[in-house]
Amino acid sequence: MEALGSTIIRHVVTTQRRQPEAGDLSGVLNDLLAVAKVISREVNKAGLAGILGLTGEVNVQGEEVQKLDEYANDIISKQMATSGYVCVMASEEVDDPIPAAPGCEGEYTLAFDPLDGSSNIDVNVNIGTIFSIHRKITQGKAGSAEDLLQPGRTQVCAGYIVYGSSTMLVYSMGYGVHGFTLDPSIGEFILSHPNIKMPAKGKIYSVNEGNHNYWHENTKRYVDYLKESDPETKRPYSLRYIGSLVADFHRTLLKGGIFMYPRDYKDPHKPKGKLRLLYEAAPMAFLAEQAGGRASDGEQDILDIAPAGLHQRVPLYIGSREDIDQAEKFIKGEV
Repeated sequence: MEALGSTIIRHVVTTQRRQPEAGDLSGVLNDLLAVAKVISREVNKAGLAGILGLTGEVNVQGEEVQKLDEYANDIISKQMATSGYVCVMASEEVDDPIPAAPGCEGEYTLAFDPLDGSSNIDVNVNIGTIFSIHRKITQGKAGSAEDLLQPGRTQVCAGYIVYGSSTMLVYSMGYGVHGFTLDPSIGEFILSHPNIKMPAKGKIYSVNEGNHNYWHENTKRYVDYLKESDPETKRPYSLRYIGSLVADFHRTLLKGGIFMYPRDYKDPHKPKGKLRLLYEAAPMAFLAEQAGGRASDGEQDILDIAPAGLHQRVPLYIGSREDIDQAEKFIKGEV
């Protein structure tokens, strides 16, 4: 166990001694964190630098692109394409796989949401970068969609960087979850939250209740259950919802409880949920499980879902293990 104050790279190298098959993960993370520092700087001065607001473009998800979204996507793509560690990438902002630069192909894939919660940029709410790393499974140097379309269970590393009152990295290589806070005076991510453990049961639920009328009846019953008064089961739960997955999950990871983005019927083009499996749900599920929690689509573990497409959407129930178990019973109609 590393001591408080250790740097992220020292922590990764120490972890790799327990996981020698991890190869060059320290190099992948080092390049990602170099980019994260630049994004953090731009986020902190966004209002002064004239990069708030919309670009006028619409991404593959049909969502309006924020200027910082575009900036974050470009800098991550360009940095990692020439890093020598990554063979192919998938981004929320790009329809097709993003290949590594010729001659720079590596042994890993990278799926990322460059700036999660970007609709909150203009109102100064916490936003973040989410990433998921798998090992390449096809032959040859070039990566392909097949390399990207792997179940979350085979991730070798996942994490997020949250840009808020401080910039913080939370990541796992399969040996627990650890948090590092950026010290801007020295430009290093320093271990501040070692071996994070999610409480087995929480007292907070997080969901966009504005979609209540579009939920399945079983989802409505579960949320109503959380709001009922029953001291024996420590209900009602408190409601906390920010509208940025990174921010809402970060709180859930540290405090426990449940975050939900259920299947709803508000948008007929998104009948299977809003959040993307590869670069939102799966990496967060990996972290949740490593911290002792769970993530489900209401019927099965998120980590066991085999992706059918780069931008596949899923319902997401994530948080404390007992809360997710209870939510599944409601969603399946067993309660």
